[in-house]
Amino acid sequence: MYTSPHLVDVRERVLVNGEPMSPTAFAEWTALLEPHIERTEASFFEALTAIGFADLASRDVDIAVIEVGLGGRLDSTNVITPLVSVVTKIALEHTEYLGDELASIAVEKAGIAKPGVPFVTGEQDPEVRQVLIEEAQRLGAHPIIRVSLPDPPAGVTLGLRGAHQWANAWVALGALNALPPPFGPFGPWIPDGFASAYIPGRFDVRGHWIFDVAHNPDGMNVLVAGLRDFAPPRPLHALVGIRNDKNWRAMLDTLAPAVDRLLLTVAPSVPGHQRWQASDFAKAGVAAAGFGFEPNFDRALADIQYGARTVLVTGSFHTVGDAMARLPGFAPLG
Repeated sequence: MYTSPHLVDVRERVLVNGEPMSPTAFAEWTALLEPHIERTEASFFEALTAIGFADLASRDVDIAVIEVGLGGRLDSTNVITPLVSVVTKIALEHTEYLGDELASIAVEKAGIAKPGVPFVTGEQDPEVRQVLIEEAQRLGAHPIIRVSLPDPPAGVTLGLRGAHQWANAWVALGALNALPPPFGPFGPWIPDGFASAYIPGRFDVRGHWIFDVAHNPDGMNVLVAGLRDFAPPRPLHALVGIRNDKNWRAMLDTLAPAVDRLLLTVAPSVPGHQRWQASDFAKAGVAAAGFGFEPNFDRALADIQYGARTVLVTGSFHTVGDAMARLPGFAPLG
């Protein structure tokens, strides 16, 4: 599996049978590919994609799940010809690169379609879905599979929490059934393995902690819905760090009514130009709304626990990863 971004250790991005790339392999592939990375002036993500693909190929994997980094059409992962292409749904994100309309984002996402390769989508908005389908057809994808989202079957549970994960499960099943032999098709029922599916940081409950990497308004809406269904013990305190290039005010407006205390902070791993400043909140009227702001992450992480029965950490991969790295035994690696 090749995914991004990571929470604590870059090697989380490349997994084979659940095991991350070893430090030795990462160092050796980086050294081997360094001349080509420098010659092509590859970006950080492009370099990691090359390193990850090299490692997966060297381990002779039977099948790999490759997650696009940004968009699709121009993403560095799009150099492969997959067994099946999948677009789950479209949300407003990375608008500075992909456009500020769902239709324009859909065109970029559908750019992963390939001639003669099945294209699966779970997008339910008719207009956006039609854009996806038309672009996939233009690129020669076949067949086009529109996944419906029926009610969950009785007695079946998923390892990933949240009602929205059923939409992802139906899309994943659609992808399994679009695979050629010997990998597919699977059948109409939910695989047993879906009950143990786990991804760190996705409504990830660890004792009285909840970690969720929601980093746009759509993700925050899903998180709040998950909190309503899960009903964690109260008081529920939220530690929130969001990059300043995101639509953070809309995210805070969604989250604030769902928690008993909300403390804003700055994750140390966030690049300097993307960090919140006190002036950002003053301009947006956030201080008047009663949110606290503690820019020192370690102090904020300690402070948010006082008086809480449940602590939520959210707002970005940076925030969740930096918190996990500081809490003993919580980091995915190390």
